[in-house]
Amino acid sequence: MSFDPQDPEFEYLAVDRKKLMREQTQTFDGKKACWVPDPKNRFAAAEIQSTKGEEITVKLNDTNETKTFKKDDIQQMNPPKFEKIEDMANLTYLNEASVLSNLKNRYVAGLIYTYSGLFCVAINPYRRLPIYTMSLIMKYRGKRRIEMPPHLFSIADNAYQYMLQDRENQSMLITGESGAGKTENTKKVIQYFAHVAASAHKDKAEEEEEKKKEKKVEIRTYPECPLNVTARCVTSPYLKLESPPCSHITSFTAFLSFTNWYFVCHLHQR
Repeated sequence: MSFDPQDPEFEYLAVDRKKLMREQTQTFDGKKACWVPDPKNRFAAAEIQSTKGEEITVKLNDTNETKTFKKDDIQQMNPPKFEKIEDMANLTYLNEASVLSNLKNRYVAGLIYTYSGLFCVAINPYRRLPIYTMSLIMKYRGKRRIEMPPHLFSIADNAYQYMLQDRENQSMLITGESGAGKTENTKKVIQYFAHVAASAHKDKAEEEEEKKKEKKVEIRTYPECPLNVTARCVTSPYLKLESPPCSHITSFTAFLSFTNWYFVCHLHQR
């Protein structure tokens, strides 16, 4: 970990360690704790009471109600040490109930980004969060993914670093249903690369001077049609961000699907 958990900029990115310690030290019986189907919340936490053939009787944790389910409907629960885990690929039981529970608990805590192996899962907060500042861009720049809390900036920076190391173009797929936040996340990726490209070969004196000025990045669609960066980008086949001559990046292209299900972002090396 190469960041300060007490840094207010990470309030909506990193879990509160003190609260997490209390949650992770709760009593837990791995042989009895389980997930069962629930018509309202999809899954509910329960404790196994008895087993008879292919049927299992459980007591729901929230209501203390006793119910019987088929054995195939029961899903195992992870120990509390995995509470609000940043990378769900590390879960002991990677089942649907455990994944949804982890995402929900992180979302309730204000954490919208969660890793799942190579993927970064983002849940639309439907509000503006202060997690896309220039300061955070610089804190994520050059850091390995395991060193920082889950963030789209980390995915973008890893693509940039791989491009420099391997001398190969990189691609990112941003997918989700309508309203999931694809457009906003694509704009944040563009924002990240715009700043990286603009500051790639500047010395400290130039950087201090540039911080005082408002950076302006021109984004165009093809054919040559100006595109407002705050506009919803669903009317054009793709948009392209041209980088300065001094940058390692020649261009950044985001292909926008007419089906509104995915964006494919390509990072081109110089």
